[in-house]
Amino acid sequence: MSQLKLAILLGMTVALGPLALDAYLPAFPDIALDLGISHHDVGLTLSIYVGALGLAQLVGGPLSDRYGRQVVLMSGLLIFTLAALMVAQTSNLNDMLIWRLLQGIGGAFCAVSVPAIVRDQCHGIEAARLFGLIGLVMFIAPAAAPSLGALMLAIGDWSSIYLMLAGYAVFLAIVLRLTLFKQLPANQRVRTPLPTLITNYALVLRHKVTMRFIGLQALCFSAMLVFVTNASFIYQEWFGLSNSLFSLLFAANIVAMASLNIFNRYLLRHFEAVTILRVSVVLQFIALLVLVALAWGGAPYWIIAPSIVIAVGFMGSIVPNNMANALEFFPHLGGTAAALLGATQFTVAGGISAFSTTLSSASLLPIVLLMAACSLGATLLAIGAPTAVRKETARLAAIEGTPSH
Repeated sequence: MSQLKLAILLGMTVALGPLALDAYLPAFPDIALDLGISHHDVGLTLSIYVGALGLAQLVGGPLSDRYGRQVVLMSGLLIFTLAALMVAQTSNLNDMLIWRLLQGIGGAFCAVSVPAIVRDQCHGIEAARLFGLIGLVMFIAPAAAPSLGALMLAIGDWSSIYLMLAGYAVFLAIVLRLTLFKQLPANQRVRTPLPTLITNYALVLRHKVTMRFIGLQALCFSAMLVFVTNASFIYQEWFGLSNSLFSLLFAANIVAMASLNIFNRYLLRHFEAVTILRVSVVLQFIALLVLVALAWGGAPYWIIAPSIVIAVGFMGSIVPNNMANALEFFPHLGGTAAALLGATQFTVAGGISAFSTTLSSASLLPIVLLMAACSLGATLLAIGAPTAVRKETARLAAIEGTPSH
């Protein structure tokens, strides 16, 4: 299968998670009114989804190593679809939280399969380029999601957004079954023995360089998710913007990420992925410091919004390079390494974003301060990241080559 076709299919798959995160953001006020809850309580449905999206990967990753990517991915799509249909029927916050939790589990099984498939296919700079191409395809979903959600609100109520999500998951299952899984080579279906499904995590946890990259991604993603969780509050409540203007400003973040993603593919021809990663993280931190200063000074939305776009945009070069480096060391345990990366990323970010909802009722400043704090931690980890990984990769591959794997 060509790299472009593989990237399109995997990009469509990994886009399911952001689509379920972003499509219902414009509906926050409607959901709050319909369920009789506060705007910030609706944010809990996002946080619990993100938390489940992370923790369930710890189960889905090893299972994909044992039973194959197809079984886990298709099961995830089925769970996601059923949960989305149930969310559309809910009438209270508790039920919505339960079904969003289940939807997150389904999304996790899908999300963890994608980096594992990439690691099955390639490594190093080639993997970074493929991750970048997947990200470029994936960015279409979060860019269009708020506008799509606003469109669904214009022709129906907020439940129609979840019916749309269920329909997309069914469409995705059909496309993947008829294309991707008919063409994957046989050696991608790694059969990890059952007794090692849990103990294999020790290999990843003991690897300090991998854990550095995992921590870095968790903190960068946390900074972005704090914004996503509070985007409706920032633009619709704090600045009083309309649904359509909110959707346009939110989409601008995705355009920035896509642009940095494209530029990153050019940079990979001349620099190591870890070098680009380090510079991107530092620049993101500087951008967030500027944002803090602007929020402190009470700047208007037309100045705040571009600052947010620049800061969030750096995720376009951070994520593909970081994922390639984090998974580089475990060629035979792609599912397990991807699961630990995804679980840490989403659970840490979910917890921090849930905490951020308690801050947003006060002002904009606490939100951007929290984003900057996360970015500071990521910067400290990036500065100490190794500049070369090839020798360490060979050493880990030799360890993984034991009979237990």
